Amino acid sequence: MNSSTDTAARLRRAIAFRDLHDGPRPFVVPNPWDAGTARVLASFGFAALATTGAGLAHSLGRPDGANQLSRAEILANAAAIVDATGLPVTADLESGFGERPEDVAETIRLAAAAGLVGGSVEDSTGRDADPVRPLDEAVERVAAAVEAAKGLDFPFTVTARAENFFQGLPDLDDTIRRLRAYEAAGADVLYAPGLPDADSIRAVCSAVGRPVNVLMTGALKLSVADLGDLGVRRVSTGSALSRAALGALVRAAREITESGTFDFGLDALPYAEANTLLAPAAPAPSAPPADRESDPAP
Repeated sequence: MNSSTDTAARLRRAIAFRDLHDGPRPFVVPNPWDAGTARVLASFGFAALATTGAGLAHSLGRPDGANQLSRAEILANAAAIVDATGLPVTADLESGFGERPEDVAETIRLAAAAGLVGGSVEDSTGRDADPVRPLDEAVERVAAAVEAAKGLDFPFTVTARAENFFQGLPDLDDTIRRLRAYEAAGADVLYAPGLPDADSIRAVCSAVGRPVNVLMTGALKLSVADLGDLGVRRVSTGSALSRAALGALVRAAREITESGTFDFGLDALPYAEANTLLAPAAPAPSAPPADRESDPAP
């Protein structure tokens, strides 16, 4: 039985993921975009992983954005990541795939069936004219996700995302108002991607009572310890790792086409190390039978 369909293993992952939010310091949940990158990240000792919609879209030759990925594609990718490592995985479930709260609830149930132990639902619309949903509508969708999660037989961690800053609407007061409303609707974790500085992160963490996830890239120049001092409980990398990999590819291609040289290979992961990192973990040895008399003859 694989990791995404083993109910006992899923329960263990779900409890472990929930408990990480109560640890003594923030934890980093990096974002692989396929099974291979999941195995590489797991080898560094991360306790959990998160999917990235942008990373998946780019790997499929598509730009990131609304309606670029189907729910089936996102969940198949998530199941592959779960099966690759057995770590707890939370997914970027975009805006929940559908206009009705019932559609969001169904997405949560399907995410659970794919082996996920958490997922984020954002309040974006995918429409340029009005990129963020009205608050009442967004709250109904978060509440539907929470209700669906409560109906599962394991603790599924629902993250509610306020997309103002990510959608080019830098309104901190409205962002906090939204996160408070999502907290009241039952969200387990609160997330406002794109917060620009330490002061805004501190303000968000101080305004709510649930764990806060922060999206980190190089621009903020804050460490895990710094984020902990601000009140952050979870740190994700979004598409930064996948874009870093794309950056290395673009620099290598540019070197070849512009200089005719191949110095990029000096920074490439050695072949043997790549094979080692991507090899699946060996299965645990089976326990010996309790009744030694029933063992086959040596």
